[in-house]
This record gives sequence, structure tokens and C-alpha cells, in this order.
Amino acid sequence: MNINPKKINSLIKEMEAILRKIRKGEEKAKPVLKKIHSHHKKSALNLVHYHQFRKSDFRESQRKLGNLGMTRFANAQGHVEDSLVKVLYLLYRLADGAPANFEKAQLSTKKSKKLLKSNTQALFGNPSEGRRVRIMVTMPSHAAKNYALVYDMVENGMNCARINCAHDTPEVWKKIIKNVKKASEELGSSVKIAMDLAGPKIRTGAVEPGARIIKFKPKIDDEGIILKPVEIRLIISTAELVPAHTVPINADWLGELVEGDKLSVVDANNKSRKLKVIGSFEQSVIVRSNKAISFKTGAAIESSTLSKKGTIGSLPQIQKAIRLYKDDMVVITDESIPGSSAIVNEQGEILEKAHIPCQFPGIFEKVNKGDLVLFDDGKIEGIIQSVKKNSFEVLITRAAEKGVKLKAEKGMNFPNTNLGISGLTPKDKEDLAFVAKHADIVNFSFVNSKKDVQELLSELKKLEAYEKLGIILKIETKFAFDNLEEILLEAMQVKKVGVMIARGDLAVETGWQEIGQVQHELLSICGAAHIPVIWATQVLENLAKNGLPSRSEITDVVTSLKAECVMLNKGPYMKDVLILLDTILSNMEDFQEKNETMLPKIRKL
Repeated sequence: MNINPKKINSLIKEMEAILRKIRKGEEKAKPVLKKIHSHHKKSALNLVHYHQFRKSDFRESQRKLGNLGMTRFANAQGHVEDSLVKVLYLLYRLADGAPANFEKAQLSTKKSKKLLKSNTQALFGNPSEGRRVRIMVTMPSHAAKNYALVYDMVENGMNCARINCAHDTPEVWKKIIKNVKKASEELGSSVKIAMDLAGPKIRTGAVEPGARIIKFKPKIDDEGIILKPVEIRLIISTAELVPAHTVPINADWLGELVEGDKLSVVDANNKSRKLKVIGSFEQSVIVRSNKAISFKTGAAIESSTLSKKGTIGSLPQIQKAIRLYKDDMVVITDESIPGSSAIVNEQGEILEKAHIPCQFPGIFEKVNKGDLVLFDDGKIEGIIQSVKKNSFEVLITRAAEKGVKLKAEKGMNFPNTNLGISGLTPKDKEDLAFVAKHADIVNFSFVNSKKDVQELLSELKKLEAYEKLGIILKIETKFAFDNLEEILLEAMQVKKVGVMIARGDLAVETGWQEIGQVQHELLSICGAAHIPVIWATQVLENLAKNGLPSRSEITDVVTSLKAECVMLNKGPYMKDVLILLDTILSNMEDFQEKNETMLPKIRKL
């Protein structure tokens, strides 16, 4: 083997400079490291080393080391100093030999792998047999009543049950937790309870409702032939809540009808419709129609048999939306003004621009002209053109060719705007008291900075849950990604810490073209801190909802082996999802190395 001494000595100097650089960074970080939990001391130190290491473009040196048959630091994030020291030692041996005062690393490669395993164990408990990666499943509301459903989930590999505080009530949460614990005990497994704090997600406000109309239509084939008439339940109108897809009738004679009786009504489209009674009950009847029908509040309804009349009762108002096209202008207002579509005259001139409210108070003080705005998970994109005291105008720069409907309660993202939103809302603090008492883990939504973490830790101390409750930091925004290292160092004051890569919101915030690299960098940073990662958003979603997985979903599952836990959302085919996921994760375990390739240079978006 022909080795050029000059090249070896050049590499030695470069490695020595990098080693000095990371150890110098260690000195600067000492005040931060003092606060770290004893269990995380070496991990936090390695994260500091990693941060210093990634400041440089190291690709040329990596190439040279590869040509010598040495490591290129591709899997070194968990043990940066040890990898540098070992490379230096080999280079010294190729030159004049290692110096007498050669200093070993404070954290060995072997120990770093044990730390990640230990941290994962602390957060999630024991893994399932033959599978390192845990499975977290989002609990549907009916898990509170359907014990068999929960039992199937536990039996088929669920390691952690996720409950989202944005939905349901504490009473429902308690019942779900009770079912999970009961199934765990019966099956002899240990399933952790994780609860999401809803967080301060910014959403669109109310849109002007439409008419009080409800539509029904029969099932027809492509040629318009009726395959099945539509069946409708008519119920005597009362002050009580009317069930969905039921039509209330102001007619106390409704219960007198019998099978075969006929009713007539003029519907919302001013069309006469005949209805035949096919089922009769004390307070309601079921009728059949061979034609589409739109019931409208206040419309007359008549019984030809009883020669009696009534009216359609109060129906829910249709939830309308505003339709937006590319190059449209939409005004974002405060919550006092319901949204509506643009008003256009016969010549196509806009008399009044489309407008929709934003639920976040104070938004108008935070945004600026030129800021990017994304609506409904990025389906609509726009740029702020002007800002006023109680509104701002957005030029739509991207939307579907045929237009997009923007409804109430849809997410709004401002990826380039620092909105200064705290990670905990008043509702979050209220829910946190329940979580601290009943759960094992709190999933902290929309954490953006170390201040958010400080606030959470402060609340946990008040609730005497500082050491008891595990914390999973949900990385959902560009600011969270940019601040991840300081967020982790703050959170590592407690023992049980994890990170959830919430790929849906994160992709909207960072851009779909960037999400692949962002995922890799998040995995690398968490790997440097030996913090377990939860791979979340749309994992096997087609299978969960429709019973059939897509090819890309299977590839995504294999990629998820780089994490310590996979999160599943709700769906009617969850048992099938769990069986398939457990099989893939178990079978692929021996073929997938946890560590991620180290990228050339860390960057902010």
C-alpha cells in the first residue's frame, strides 16, 4: 500500500484541529451542562461536540479517509469525540506512532449505544419480543366504550396508547385509559399512556353559514338507473338535539302514519316530491324516495292519507366555505366578522373581496408585508400584501387550477414569521393536571424554543410530576427545527425525554422539497443526544382507512426503523395495520442500522 506521508500529516493536523474545536465548545457549554440531569450528562456533552463538528464542511476530509479505508464519520453522531480519537490514533500509527499523552474520549461508541437503549427503555418501557421499535397508536373516541377494540390493539403489538386532548373530554379519556390498563393486565404487557396537549395551533374562524337545508339522494348507476331508493327518518320536532341525517317535522300527527301512507313536500329546489312510509314508530317514521330531495326549514309537508299539514323543523345550517383561486386576494380579519366568498358583479368585477377570520388574537401585530401564509396543510399558499390594525390582505400564489375551498377550523401556518406563541395555552395547563395524574407521557405540541420547555417544566414542578412524567417534544415548526439543540438541552434536565417528528405540519412549515433532509437532520441531532425518536404522521394511513396499503407506505415503514417508535393514527383497519407493522419491523430488525448518515454541514432553513 502506497501511503503519502504528507497527506497523512495533513489529515492529522485537520483531525487535531477539529478535536480541539469540539473540546473548546465543551468549555463554553459548561453553564448549560450544569443543569442537565445526571443520566444525560455525557449525552448532552456529545450533543455539544456534534454541534461543533457539524459547523464545518467536512466532505473533502471524509473522502480522503474513505480512500484510506477508514471511517468517514457517517454514523458518528452518537459518539463524535470517540470517532475522532480513533481516527487520529490510526493516522498516528500510519505516521510516527501515537504520542505518549494520547487522550481517550469521555464517551465510548459502545456506551453511546447503551445510552440510547436506556433512554428509550426509560420512556417507553420494555419492547415487544423480537422488535426494538415501539408502536404508538392514536386512540379513537369509541375506544372508551369498545373494550374489544382496545384489547385487539394491545394483543397485536401496541406499546403506547396516544390520547389527544384536542378531542373528547376527561370523562372519555378516563374510560380509554381504564380499557388500556385492563387489556394490558389481562395480556401481561405494559402499555404506556401518552397524552397530547392541543397547543396553540392557528386556525381559520367561522364562515357565514348557508341555508338550513339537508339533501338526500338515491343510489344510481352510471346511466342514471336507480339501484337503491333513499330512506329517510322523519321525527316529530322537539327541543332536543335531532340525530344526524334525520329530518325534524312540526307535526304531532306523524306517529299516526302507518306503512304504505304517502306524504308530499315541495323541496328546496321547488320540486314536488312524494314519500312513501315504510316504517312507523311512536315519534317517527321512515320514508322512501326514488328521487333526490332537499328538505328546507319551514317548507310545508302534507299527509294525503290523514289530510293534515305540517312544516319541516329547524335543520342545521350548511357549513359553507370560501373558494379561492391563484391570483385571488383574500382578507384575513378578526373573529368578529364571519368569512364569505368574494362578491362579483355581472361584468366579473370584484365588489367585495373574499374574507375569512383568524382565531389567533393579536396576529395582526405579528405579521408583515411579504410574509408567507399557508392554509389547510399547505393546500393554499399566499403572500401578505398589506397589513392593517385588524386585518391583512393575502395574494394567493398557489391553489388548485379549479380552485380550493377554504373552510372554518383549517390550519394557518406562517413559516417565516416569529409569532412569539408560547407552547402552553390556558387549556393546555388545565389538561396537564389530568395528564400528570393519569398518564405516563405528555406529548408537548408546538414547542418552538427553550422558553416553552422551561414553562412546561415549571408547570410539572407545580403538579409534582417533574420526575414522574415522560416528555415527548413534538417538532412541528420551522422554529422548533432551527432551535432543536437548545430545546433538547433544556428538556434534558429530566430523565425521560423523546422527540416526535410530526412530518405533516413540519413539511408545511419547511416546504415539501426540504422535508427529506429535515427528517435526516432531526434524526441525527436526536441521535447525538441519545434521545429516542417517534416517527409520526400518515404511517400506513391508506391501510388504516381503506384496508389497502400503498407501495410508498411500505417503504416509509422500513425507513421508520431509524426511529425508536412509530406512531399510527386512527382508522377502521387498525388491527390489520398493527399486524403488518409488527411483522415488517420484526423481520427488518437485523437489516437496519439505527444510526443515520451524517450530513456534510448542519444548516438552518
